Amino acid sequence: MQFIDTHVHLNAEQYNEDLEEVMERARAAGVSPMVVIGFDRPTIERAMELIEENDDVYAVIGWHPVDAVDCTEKDLAWIEELASHPKVVGIGETGLDYHWDKSPKEVQKEIFRKQIYLAKRVNLPIIIHNRDATGDVMAILKEENAKEVGGVMHCFGGSVETAKECIEMNFMISLGGPVTFKNAKQPKEVAKEVPLEWLMIETDAPYLTPHPYRGKRNEPSYVVLVAEEMAKLREVSVETIAKETTKNAKRFYALPE
Repeated sequence: MQFIDTHVHLNAEQYNEDLEEVMERARAAGVSPMVVIGFDRPTIERAMELIEENDDVYAVIGWHPVDAVDCTEKDLAWIEELASHPKVVGIGETGLDYHWDKSPKEVQKEIFRKQIYLAKRVNLPIIIHNRDATGDVMAILKEENAKEVGGVMHCFGGSVETAKECIEMNFMISLGGPVTFKNAKQPKEVAKEVPLEWLMIETDAPYLTPHPYRGKRNEPSYVVLVAEEMAKLREVSVETIAKETTKNAKRFYALPE
């Protein structure tokens, strides 16, 4: 079985000591390729190194909404330049985060819009981070006609109704570790109800570790646990989830067969 971790932070300092072992465990579990997300200067630089060093690693690059206040026009021009690399497959993660208050909402919105324009110019999909900001995220995606390039709602935690609204805008729904949590009512409903051709799987590692490892460092091999939970919820085989989500990820990110 092949699985694709569509959103992982192998460039995080949590892996400084044992990155090779983490990646080998992932490959041994059938998890390959892996899509690494760079969301500021240091993590983008590291993501670009990782795609050069590993045949099965691809990058998404952008600017995180929490740090929007630090993002300059020079940063955005640099991201646009790097986006021409054949192994850069998306723009993000971008979006809105109203949980943390480091960046004012208006600044977040401005940087979000600018990254949608950027994604259109380079013709790459947009990877969306949304925390406590669903109404504004959806409004901006509609206003800026993000449907043109499409994208993915990363680690989706919203309702089935919101998921369907996203799909109408040409946005995939990606589920991670929270779908395995006992009290995660909405992600479980989404895993059951959303058409399989619109679903992808991810870890967001080293964060959001699935059950039974919750509270420990997450890693890409654990994306298999997400697939297993989805299989259980949909009453299909893990092989079906692996095959379909892999096919979806390859199509979405234009990955080679």
